Amino acid sequence: MPPRISVFPKCFFDELVDGRMSFERWIRDAADLGGEGVEHYDGFFRSLAPEDVDPIKRAMAETRQVTSMICFSPDFTHPDAEERRRQVERQKAAIDLTARLGARHCRTLSGQRYPDLTRKEGIARTVDGIRRSLECAERRGVTLCMENHYKDGTWRYPEFAQPEDIFLEIIERIDSPFFGVQYDPSNATVGGFDPVRFLAKVRHRVVTMHASDRYLAPGATLEDLRTADGTTGYAAALRHGETGKGLNDYDAIFRLLAEVQFDGWISVEAGLEGLDEIGRSVEFLKAKRALHF
Repeated sequence: MPPRISVFPKCFFDELVDGRMSFERWIRDAADLGGEGVEHYDGFFRSLAPEDVDPIKRAMAETRQVTSMICFSPDFTHPDAEERRRQVERQKAAIDLTARLGARHCRTLSGQRYPDLTRKEGIARTVDGIRRSLECAERRGVTLCMENHYKDGTWRYPEFAQPEDIFLEIIERIDSPFFGVQYDPSNATVGGFDPVRFLAKVRHRVVTMHASDRYLAPGATLEDLRTADGTTGYAAALRHGETGKGLNDYDAIFRLLAEVQFDGWISVEAGLEGLDEIGRSVEFLKAKRALHF
């Protein structure tokens, strides 16, 4: 089976998290964008109680859409041990939500790059958090997919595992059929390494993918992003744009994915210029799929 194309409302992230935009309304709008699935972020739900989850399940069913995955951001590197335990419980709750919505994939991360956090301690905390969460994932039949990430929109500091070598060391320490990689080519660029060469190293473990294209604000540099911290949310230097019109070589990416017969979800992260931009991004990815798979 070739990969399927999903949509994620990166353009409405803040509005959906703080409730200014109706999550159910987004679900109904997504049905007209040409995607084959919808990716959710756990923070879009007011709570994980049935009264907040069931209406979304109904809206998905009524619009004949499926949930591709749950996007979740654990902070396993937190300096407080009790908070790290709480993050494991949050990850388990996200796994449970994934299963309740009929999906098979749930994103995981390392956590924030806190000041004074050493490489050794950060890796150890991340591996421990993921391994403890995998017990739940295996029971629920859900695969945890670790993204080469930049920064969650609600975080103060960037991702601890943003550097390629740290990310690779973490995934090499975790051996489970319920664990894989979520690949994001744009995040590789932001992290300072080549996205195609990176994919060549991890392609056999990729189970899901985010398809975005990133741009730098006028006058900004990649170094501005790599040194930015201490501010909640994304750096002002970073912009999301229409997939296929940025820095990523999607032909090279799709060729590598086809070599390993990748059959997971590819989620569009676009839409700053409106819903039509998401629709065009979906069509772009469908054309690349038809060409390479």
